Amino acid sequence: MNRRLVGLIAVLALLAGCQQDPSADPPVTPAGQAPPAPSPAGGSTQAGELTGAPRLQSIGEFNRPTFVTSPPDDPRIFVVEQDGRVVQAVDGGARTPAFMDIRNRVGCCGERGLFSIAFAPDYAESGLAYLSYTNTQGDSRIDEYKVDPDNPDRLDPETRRQILAVDQPFSNHNGGLIAFDPTGMLMAGFGDGGSSGDPENRAQDLGTLLGKMVRIDPRRPSGNRPYGIPDDNPFVERSGARPEIWAYGLRNPWRWSFDPENGDFYVADVGQNSVEEISFAAPDDQAGANYGWRRYEGDEVFRERDRIDESRLVDPVLTYPNSSGNCSVTGGGVYRGPVAQLRGMYLFADYCGGVVRGFRVESSRAAGAQTFDALNASNLSSFGVDSAGEMYITSLGGNVYRITAD
Repeated sequence: MNRRLVGLIAVLALLAGCQQDPSADPPVTPAGQAPPAPSPAGGSTQAGELTGAPRLQSIGEFNRPTFVTSPPDDPRIFVVEQDGRVVQAVDGGARTPAFMDIRNRVGCCGERGLFSIAFAPDYAESGLAYLSYTNTQGDSRIDEYKVDPDNPDRLDPETRRQILAVDQPFSNHNGGLIAFDPTGMLMAGFGDGGSSGDPENRAQDLGTLLGKMVRIDPRRPSGNRPYGIPDDNPFVERSGARPEIWAYGLRNPWRWSFDPENGDFYVADVGQNSVEEISFAAPDDQAGANYGWRRYEGDEVFRERDRIDESRLVDPVLTYPNSSGNCSVTGGGVYRGPVAQLRGMYLFADYCGGVVRGFRVESSRAAGAQTFDALNASNLSSFGVDSAGEMYITSLGGNVYRITAD
């Protein structure tokens, strides 16, 4: 479908959703799924299910939080702080000493800093965790650390191993999220290198990691690389292409996620001047996907004279205008936690707008868009999910909230 038409449909759906009372109408059921059984308001139909209206519950205040996560099957909650610390959330704040403190390595702030932590899928056995940040020179780094064998609440700084280094030509558009995909490979999102309008067209250049989704195996060093290249990466055999690339054509994929139930991929790409976009790719459509920048900004043509390979072009599933208090999309994820009304919805927000919104994907289109006024935070910087499936939002002002209900 034409990108402009897709965007128009998405915006109309979003505006319609903004006029709804999210507590009054049942969520739209995705195509091919049976609707949930009705339940009494405020009651539960299964153990732990919450059927009241969604709301926020503070878990504490932190220093410029940028991410929340947990190790697999581990009840602890870790908060990433932009200036270079990872802290465990306890009793309304940060446990001391920090789980990891690399402030001496991190260049902060603006669009720089410590962005995320990813725990290895076998963290309980390996104790391996990975940090994504910009260093004091402003370049992107991903480092591996191992837990202190004498203290499970601390990473050992002496075990640092640099996994990936990407030089940044400008101070903005660094991306920064890392996470393990459903196959156990480490993925990283990088922006186009910054400035305005991607002046070197890096997002479409397969010879650089800028403007890309990168997929590597950090546990299998190969040759002179401290990581391995998965055999099923799409550009392994292409001359002149970086084999680490999984997908391309991105401006600044600050936050992206996989649906833990089915492996669907969502990426929120921050817009240039007028359009914020969210794209969706089912598992079979992810490898080698081209998300269109800089030829397209969302559903609009940004650079008319650019010609790109559109054979694997992914149209945005939803766009909204960069206006009326909006400035930069903050991607979230598909909610699989205990709040019944939200389950199966992709939740997202805008850094300036601050209100959480959601939609479901039906036939590769956004459907049932809603706005949740009670889920609102200033400078909403990120979403995160713990090992129990609970979802969190962070505010650069310091607050971290759990999404819950009565």
